Amino acid sequence: MATSPGTSTKTSTGRAGGRRARVAKRTTPGEMPNPCPPGQVGGTFKPLDDHGLKQIMDTAYRLLDEIGMGEVPHRFQDLALAKGAHLNSSGRLCYSRAMVEDVIDGAAREFILHGRDARHDIEIGGERVYFGTGGAAVQTLDMDSGEYRPSTLNDLYDFTRLIDTLDNVSWFTRCCVATDVPDLIDLDINTAYALMRGTTKHVGTSFTVAETVAPIISMFDRALGGEGKYRQRPFCKAHISPVISPMRYGEDAVDVTFACIEHGVPINAIIAAQSGATAPAPLAGMLAQTTAETLAGLMLVNLIAPGYTMIFSNWPLVIDLRTGAFCGGGGEISLLNAASGQIANHLGLPGGVASSMADAKAVDAQMGMEKALSALSAGLAGANMVYESSGMMASLLGASFEAFVLDNEMLSHVHRAIRGIEVSDESLSFEAIQAAITGDGHFLGGDDTIEAMLRDYYYPALADRNDPATWANLGGNDAWQNAQMKARDVLATHHPDYLTADADQWMRDNFNILLS
Repeated sequence: MATSPGTSTKTSTGRAGGRRARVAKRTTPGEMPNPCPPGQVGGTFKPLDDHGLKQIMDTAYRLLDEIGMGEVPHRFQDLALAKGAHLNSSGRLCYSRAMVEDVIDGAAREFILHGRDARHDIEIGGERVYFGTGGAAVQTLDMDSGEYRPSTLNDLYDFTRLIDTLDNVSWFTRCCVATDVPDLIDLDINTAYALMRGTTKHVGTSFTVAETVAPIISMFDRALGGEGKYRQRPFCKAHISPVISPMRYGEDAVDVTFACIEHGVPINAIIAAQSGATAPAPLAGMLAQTTAETLAGLMLVNLIAPGYTMIFSNWPLVIDLRTGAFCGGGGEISLLNAASGQIANHLGLPGGVASSMADAKAVDAQMGMEKALSALSAGLAGANMVYESSGMMASLLGASFEAFVLDNEMLSHVHRAIRGIEVSDESLSFEAIQAAITGDGHFLGGDDTIEAMLRDYYYPALADRNDPATWANLGGNDAWQNAQMKARDVLATHHPDYLTADADQWMRDNFNILLS
């Protein structure tokens, strides 16, 4: 630990000196302990006061009871009516407040999202915060050219290999669409294959049509060793948008929901309305409608299978009202998604929100500002699962290898902020202050300082904290360059073999697997 000019220090001997020697071995670069792992408990940031929260919830319940849901597939409408829903004069399916509250009371509140490797299991519920991915970027920021190009299946596999090494990406939902796989069935199959091959973390994918659910579950079974194994350890969740804003069900998504429940697939029910386009522009009205729609998704899942594993994912999105273009960065979307997390916690439901969907096209200051603002807001609000939080660029149109690496480090800082400041007799440091004042006149090297160094502080690997001259002498790299070197190193050296030869061959024999 460096000292400032003119500061005197004394060499310690004996027991304290021995402790410092042991600490030195534990604090070499790259070996510092992590004081802020995923799963920190948030909930300190509450964008809505109690009165505002009540008004939003009252309006959401009223929307479901009086206006209701349109375009309801007959299969589900018959089930809902038999369980207490009603049709209004316009023929829309309505749920009374009492019925919705009964479903909320019986909904799943805490559960494990499994990895194929149990080390990656995630405990969902309460106000524990985890960050992961999402998105369906059709472009990838090429590391060689620095330009955007169409995303490919190989890109998806490379992104999967990369996140397998990133500690703060707690799960991986496919971040890009393989535009070189035009057949939709092949796309679903090969997306699932790439995810299984590249990581044993919990993963997420989308099913374009219900018919792809069963064959993909057979692949998951093979990956785990045999028929029925996936149901015992469901390591992949389905991302389904059951509601098309404003307030109508989507027939294909409802069919996928039935199929996923039949096969034991955890469901992330996502509502992604856009303010001023498919939802009101006023932020409160936006939250009222999207909360009602997310509750409609909860009703769908729980009327089919009460208490089923589902994430209550309300992602209120924002458009630039001057142009109509989606904008993923900014104060409004940060507030909305933090409020969405607050609402999920108020209901006691495992919640999902979206953050870090930078509008920036380059890995630059705009990217850092937009990503950190929204990730910190969502984390401090205590949102359980924060999607889109890594790698996404260009208003969700692009994904970047460098951004994944930088975001991983950014999320360590966010986890540290969520952890907060622990106040205790020890941490108040009265004796240490007294000892410094009556002794050496500084705190450098003291036992209290060394213990706090290991317990309370996060030390980044990519962000440069040297003085300008030292930074220049070391090459003067910016954050993008450091992240690119890290990403290139991982992709050159990390080639996991997470499928057995037998499982891989079975998949190739039965499906059109396109990855070599």
